[in-house]
Amino acid sequence: MHPLVEKILQGDTRSLARLLRSIDDRAGSYLSALTELYPHTGRASIIGITGNPGAGKSTLTDQLVAHYRRAGKKVGVVAVDPTSPFSGGAILGDRIRMQRHALDEGVFIRSLATRGNLGGISRSTADTVRAIDAWGADVIIVETVGVGQDELEIARLAHSTVVVMAPGLGDEVQAIKAGILEIADVFAVNKADRDGADSTVRDLEAMIAMGHEVHHSKVRKGPHHGPQTVDMEALAEVAGDEWLPPIVKTVASKAQGIDALADAIAKHRAFLFDTPLGEARRRARVEAELLNVFRSTLVERAVAELGAALHEAAGRVFDRSADPYTESTALVRAFAERALSTR
Repeated sequence: MHPLVEKILQGDTRSLARLLRSIDDRAGSYLSALTELYPHTGRASIIGITGNPGAGKSTLTDQLVAHYRRAGKKVGVVAVDPTSPFSGGAILGDRIRMQRHALDEGVFIRSLATRGNLGGISRSTADTVRAIDAWGADVIIVETVGVGQDELEIARLAHSTVVVMAPGLGDEVQAIKAGILEIADVFAVNKADRDGADSTVRDLEAMIAMGHEVHHSKVRKGPHHGPQTVDMEALAEVAGDEWLPPIVKTVASKAQGIDALADAIAKHRAFLFDTPLGEARRRARVEAELLNVFRSTLVERAVAELGAALHEAAGRVFDRSADPYTESTALVRAFAERALSTR
């Protein structure tokens, strides 16, 4: 057995921190530790927190941690921070904002650098989540750098993805660009004490109705001319067994709406585990998880095997004597031939 595994399963925080460092650096025998830990995973509820910068994701995460701790749950937090341009490490802004939980033995907080990784989460995030799951966390909150057009990977990692929006940040346009409706399981309209919060809620309701291709006349309420809103109860009847992302208004700085948000997340988890559609989503999530691990393993193995050949190919592409597409195809062929020769 890996020397850290038994201690991690007993809830030892220092051993977990040591393993996570190896995972992030892809160093040592981290892979064997993950292999041994995997049978002890699958118990934690994984919650993704994403949204535009400035929406209050970190404050909301901090309040959710406090909520779950009051309920006696063990909590892990993975805060994916921007990469420092000098050290290559994470800029630890989120850990600074969560200092009140620093001495709580029931909370483990880890900051990870994106290291240029697209998707809003780092390459090591999924492995980190699995290790914290095996450590015994009941809830794991993964907070991303912030939503952009390519930053949608959190939906493939988390059971429930909370998209945080705030009035006055141009969220409506950003939501359309990022395809947020496809990843949001719950919407949190944070800073709801500001002007424009109700307008943001109405915009989200209209987008949800459009996303489900529902004829507006069936779910619209209000005057024929002028402002109208979506009748979410009518929309739910039309949608049937599909999950409609609820919209929860919060003021994280004042701890308002946190219980309602946690309740919405719990209802989504029940949907995942108690319905056929939920089971299909969980199965798709596992398939995506396997594909990501397979892709990472394949690339790392190929780069290790073809180090010199890769360098030579890069030289040919650099001096324009070859193109990257032909060279990539040749590298794949060379790697396949080496793999077959070692069988």
